[in-house]
Amino acid sequence: SEFATMDHRAKQRQQAGESDGLKAAGPTSKSEIVDLNVGGTRFSTSKETLTWIPESFFSSLMSGRIPSMKDNTGAIFIDRDPVAFAPILNYLRTRKVELRNVDLKTLKLEAEFYGILPLVKCLSVCEELEKSSCGSILFYCQLHPPVFEQAGLSDNNIAVPTHLKAAGIDFSRQVLQLVGHGNYIAIAYCHCICLLGVRESLGWEVVFTTPPLQRVPQRIALNARPTSAALGGPVLAAVLGNEIKVWRCSPSSQVIASFDMKIPVDGLFFIGNQLVAITNTGKVAVWQSVQQHWQVQELLSPICSYDTAGSNLLLGCANGSIYYIDMEKFPVRMKDNDLLVTQLFEDPFKEPITALSIFFTPNVFPGYVVQNWMEVAYGTRAGSVRVIVRHPENIGQAPQIFQSYNVHTCPILRVVLGEKHLISVCAENHVRSWTVTRFRGRISTQPGSIPIASFKILSLEGAHSLFYPINSIGPFGERDEEQVFIQRIIPDSDNIFVRFSSTGKRVCTIEAVDGSNISSYCVHECEAVNRIGMRSRRFIFTGHMNGSIQVWDLSTALELSQKNKSDITQGGPTQEQLVDLFQNFDVSASRVSSAVSSRAPSPSPSLMSIMFP
Repeated sequence: SEFATMDHRAKQRQQAGESDGLKAAGPTSKSEIVDLNVGGTRFSTSKETLTWIPESFFSSLMSGRIPSMKDNTGAIFIDRDPVAFAPILNYLRTRKVELRNVDLKTLKLEAEFYGILPLVKCLSVCEELEKSSCGSILFYCQLHPPVFEQAGLSDNNIAVPTHLKAAGIDFSRQVLQLVGHGNYIAIAYCHCICLLGVRESLGWEVVFTTPPLQRVPQRIALNARPTSAALGGPVLAAVLGNEIKVWRCSPSSQVIASFDMKIPVDGLFFIGNQLVAITNTGKVAVWQSVQQHWQVQELLSPICSYDTAGSNLLLGCANGSIYYIDMEKFPVRMKDNDLLVTQLFEDPFKEPITALSIFFTPNVFPGYVVQNWMEVAYGTRAGSVRVIVRHPENIGQAPQIFQSYNVHTCPILRVVLGEKHLISVCAENHVRSWTVTRFRGRISTQPGSIPIASFKILSLEGAHSLFYPINSIGPFGERDEEQVFIQRIIPDSDNIFVRFSSTGKRVCTIEAVDGSNISSYCVHECEAVNRIGMRSRRFIFTGHMNGSIQVWDLSTALELSQKNKSDITQGGPTQEQLVDLFQNFDVSASRVSSAVSSRAPSPSPSLMSIMFP
C-alpha cells in the first residue's frame, strides 16, 4: 500500500543518514569517546576535550598516572559533585565560562580539584571584584607587630606544653589578649607585652615593650591615666603564672611592683590608682600605687563574679552574698591588713552570685552610689536573674529586691543592667533581654520590664583552646548606649559577627583584610583628640595569629545599621556561612563553649569556668 511504501522509504533514509554520519565522523575524529560517571550522573565527551590542559586531573587520568575506577557499565567513576562538573565540562568544550545558576565558590573549589588552572584564574578574578586588601568601610587601620627577632624574643624559653608545640602551630606571634584604656591599647604576646598609644597627627605608635618574658602572660591590665605624680605615664600590669608584675611605661620604663599570689589569679584590673587581683578561692589583693603597698585579704566564701562602680568594687560570692570594698578608703587599716569588706546584700535563697552588674546614672556622683543610690542586677547558679535597688529615701536600709526573672535553666554567666536594657546570658550562651523603664533617672515599676528578645550566641572552642584565648562574647559598650555582642564561631576563622545585645540582630561582619585568623578582640572607645568637630569613637580591635592588630570603626557600623534598620533581618551566621566555617574545622574535636566563655577579663566576668569545670 501507499502508507507501507512511505514507511519503507523513511527507514531507508534514516539508515542512509546514520551511515553517512559514521563515514563523516570516522576520518575526522582521532580521539575516543570517554564515558564518565560523576557522582552518579553520566557524562560523555572526547578524550581530546578532557586532556587539552596539561597536568590537569584528566590528563593524568587518561595517561594512567592516576588509577581509575569504573562502574558496571565501564564508565570511569569520579566521586565529585555532578552539578558543579557540568559547567566545568562545558568550559573544556567551549573555553567559555558560564556562571548562570552556579555557585562561584563551589565551582572554583571543583576547578581546583580537577586542576583546570585557566578556569581557576578566571574565577579568582571574579571573586576579587567585591574584595579589597584595604578592607571595607569599617576598616580603620592595621597595626603591625613588633619585630620579634630584632628584640631577641623567642618562644624557646616560653613554657608552652610539648603536645601543643608538636601540633606545628606558631604561637610566637599570636595576639593573646587586648586591653584598652584612654588612648592606649595593651597587646599581650607569648614573649612580651606591647603598649601602643595614639597621637593626634601621627596615629598609633609603640610606646613601651616589656623585656622578654619567661612565662606566657595570662591576664593584663592597663591604667592610662594614673593620678599619682609618682607614676607619671601609663601603668601596665600582668599575671605571669601566680606572680603579678607592674611596669611604669613612661617617662622611664621599669618594674615598680611584683607580688606572688601563690595561687592562680582569675581577675586583674585597675580601680583608679589601685590594682586589684582576685581569685575564685576568695583572696583579694590590692596594690596602692602611692604608697607602693600590697594588701591581701581572704573572704569567707569563694568569689564567683565582680563588677565596679566608681571607686567601689562589688563581689558576688558562693554563699549568696554581695560584698563591696570602697577603694577611696584604701589603705585604712594597714596594720591588720583589713580591706574593710562590707556585706551589701544576701540572696533570699542563698544561691551563689555568678554574675553582677551595677548601674548609676551619669549625673550621680560615683562615691554616692553604694551608700545611697544603687541599682544592681545579679544572676545565680540556679539561673535566676534579680534586680535590687536602694534609693536616697531608703538610706540606712538594706537594698530591696525590685524584680526577679526565672527564664534560664542554666547558671547565669553575664548580666548587664543599663539605662534602657537588662541583658542576661546563661552558661549555654542563651541571651534574654528586657526593656528598662526609668523616671527621672531611676528604675520605675510602671510599665515595668518588657521582654524584647531571646536568642543564642553560638560559639565553639578548638582543641588548642589553651593558646586560642577564649574571648567573652560581651555585651560590650557603655551602659547608657546600645551594647553589642561579639560572636566568634570557631578559633580557626578570619571573621567575627557583631550583634545588638538587645535584639541579637546583626550590626556587621568583620573579616580580616589579610585573611589571617583572629585570635582575640576587644571593644574600646578612644577619646576625642584636640581638634574641632572630633568626638570619641568606639572601635573593635582584633588581634591575629600573625601578630598584627586590625582596627574597625564600630561607631560607623552602628550608625549605618540604625539608618538601615528596616533591612536588618539576620542575627548570627546563616546555615550556609556556618557550613563554610566548618569546612576546615574539626567539629568533633570541639565542644560548645558554655561556662568557659566568660573567662576572658571583662567589666563583669564570671568565674564559672573554675566553679564548674
